[in-house]
Amino acid sequence: MRLVQVMVPAGKREAILGLLDGEGIDYALSEETSGREYIAIVSIPLPTNAVEPVLEQLRDAGIERDAYTVVLDAETVISQRFDSLREKYEKEESNGDRIAREELVASAQQLAPEMPVFVIMTVISAVVATAGLLLNDAAVIVGSMVIAPLVGPAMATSVGSVVDDRELFLRGARQQVAGGALAIVSAAIFAFLFRMTGIVPFGAQEVFDIQQVRLRLAPDVLSLAVALGAGVAGALSISSGVSAALVGVMIAAALVPPIAVVGIGIAWGSPATVLGSFVLVLVNFISINFTALGVLSYMGYQPVQLFQRPAASRATLKRILGLGVAILVLSSFLGGVTYASFRSNSFEETARTSVDAALDQHDDLVRLGIEVQYDDEIPFRQPRQVTVTVGHPVGQDPPPVANGILSRIQANTNAPFGIVTPDRVTVVVRYVEIDRSTGETTASNAHANPTERPEAVCKTALCA
Repeated sequence: MRLVQVMVPAGKREAILGLLDGEGIDYALSEETSGREYIAIVSIPLPTNAVEPVLEQLRDAGIERDAYTVVLDAETVISQRFDSLREKYEKEESNGDRIAREELVASAQQLAPEMPVFVIMTVISAVVATAGLLLNDAAVIVGSMVIAPLVGPAMATSVGSVVDDRELFLRGARQQVAGGALAIVSAAIFAFLFRMTGIVPFGAQEVFDIQQVRLRLAPDVLSLAVALGAGVAGALSISSGVSAALVGVMIAAALVPPIAVVGIGIAWGSPATVLGSFVLVLVNFISINFTALGVLSYMGYQPVQLFQRPAASRATLKRILGLGVAILVLSSFLGGVTYASFRSNSFEETARTSVDAALDQHDDLVRLGIEVQYDDEIPFRQPRQVTVTVGHPVGQDPPPVANGILSRIQANTNAPFGIVTPDRVTVVVRYVEIDRSTGETTASNAHANPTERPEAVCKTALCA
């Protein structure tokens, strides 16, 4: 519910009051004594979805656009006429509890902070997210999302587009571009300082093995759902007058952690490794704007002036189509990562079944463990070595099984598009003597590769 207060120009009093009486709208009239061209102030309680159509009727009746108009939240209105009015607009209006166009613009302006505040909050959120990733602390990462000021620019861009407010649109677009670049630079500088001072004494591979970092190196198409959902939630929250704070956390969840990962990759001199995270950042930015723009357009928001509406609708449609094409192009990369992950999981399952099938030929052997090592080409990794730990009885020489395992892996692995190439995989078998009476073990290794397949048995546990 809203309480709308408008200034009544001289000569328009009877027309405006007649309009309100004809619509069955309660109002309170106060005389205006400031001596300006306005003679009265009308206070009107309205259902939320009635504010925009009533304001349009008042403009048609003579309320000028630059007149004093205030829209306030109303907690409770007790009136039979108000209840009848609410029922009327629920039947006539199809926009639900959508707030008025003017309220939408005001909310978007408030969500998009001034540049100095935006810069400071962006830098802080990027630094905190980078620290959380390097500490492998999910709670710290969540904290960085809470303070990230990213929901405002995205909503300002979409609102400015649908209502043809060029200044608001450009402000949101500039903040999004500047914020993304600033966050990456801040994360890179902060991570570089940690690396140079030895606070994080890790090499590149050790850093990328941190769980919270590794999770964001090879994003799949499911990550796209987060950004799309965040855009829809943001548009619905701002258009219904609901607080966008929680939605802002969701939008930040889609943007801040991968931005920090990109900064970490730059700091450790491995920008190619974080390519997947960078693509995810781009896709998420575009997806949030795409869905927010689509939702606001679908809800019927348009410019106030009739002559502006056709051009604004065409511009909005072009932007939606352009963003949609960009999402499809960039999502092909995420689809490739998803397929690569699927192939890697399939290979690991094939390796396990191949090992079990080979060991089933020997009653005294048991699989104690299996590990697949990959190359460093994230996200499209290739398996390079399968290490199998095999237990055998004490005092008996284990039979050769490495070549048999390798042959089964090569025979059972399908490798379309070259994502998994089993002919380049090496099998290493580590033998462990099992002595149940003493619990002591000794270990040896056997190797096999696709070109040479010697069954070499190493007598020391230290050999590779």
